[in-house]
Amino acid sequence: QVQLVESGGGLVQAGGSLRLSCAASGRTFSSYAMGWFRRAPGKEREFVGVISGNGGITYYRDSVKGRFTISRDNAKNAVYLRMNSLKPEDTAIYYCAARVGNDVYDGPGQESKYNDWGQGTQVTVSS
Repeated sequence: QVQLVESGGGLVQAGGSLRLSCAASGRTFSSYAMGWFRRAPGKEREFVGVISGNGGITYYRDSVKGRFTISRDNAKNAVYLRMNSLKPEDTAIYYCAARVGNDVYDGPGQESKYNDWGQGTQVTVSS
């Protein structure tokens, strides 16, 4: 089990950027693929992207490709979500989540494959 804490959310104007961080506990962080999800107001939580344990593979939902980048620093037990060219429709609570294994293409957006979740951080994009 790994404990996750997100940070870095806030209010930003459309077109701006934010970088979210997710700090993880545990000594085997590199054995977890890490995903980012978000829940917009009045909507179900949706998949944003995922990164493999060694950082070599990333996968994103179409609507954020080219704007969002996931990276990780295993020495710091941290994963990041860099968000550029933000749009009002990116407004949501953003969650990081951990899954054992590195086959990130196996149901990348399937929440049941993620064992541990953070509490979320709010991102608000104003128009």
